[in-house]
Amino acid sequence: MSLRIYGNRLLKTLPGEHTRPTSARVREALFNIWQGTIRGCRWLDLCAGSGSMGAEALCREASVVIGIEQSSLACVIIQENWQQVAKSEQKFQLLRGNITQQLKRLSGQKFDRIYFDPPYASGLYEPVLKAIAQYQLLDSLGEIAVEHRLQDWTPPNIPNWEICRHKAYGNTALTFYQEQGIGNQENSIPSLLP
Repeated sequence: MSLRIYGNRLLKTLPGEHTRPTSARVREALFNIWQGTIRGCRWLDLCAGSGSMGAEALCREASVVIGIEQSSLACVIIQENWQQVAKSEQKFQLLRGNITQQLKRLSGQKFDRIYFDPPYASGLYEPVLKAIAQYQLLDSLGEIAVEHRLQDWTPPNIPNWEICRHKAYGNTALTFYQEQGIGNQENSIPSLLP
């Protein structure tokens, strides 16, 4: 199985629903929301799956992309996909294993954009977001996008963070967090979807 990303590039994916790649509609919407902020950014891709979000960030000239994925089979695909699209000046790294343990390894690093798309029923939302806050991985002006089901999801309350926007695309939704006091940028960011 394969999918296409920015610039009509073809990526590999695992067969079946093992990694549930982010839909093209949601991926396009996210990059429209974050347009103008990807070039030169430090991107963290959590539960990276096929690596399509990190690959898209590399295609849009993120300077650093780091991914975390537990599946060894998925890691092989991600590595191939990222090598295919990365330019020589871009840095990327893939960490394999338990997400909260791997986040601890990143302590001291800062990311401008974090994309978190766990298996919906995994119970990872709150512990992972709390770990990101604990290890202070989000840059003070950064944002986190959390992909989840539209229904049956309660946004975790993370101290010193606030929800700055929420978007729905069919049965899938994105909830965005930022540090408190940064200000809602909703009106300044165009959306190409209704």
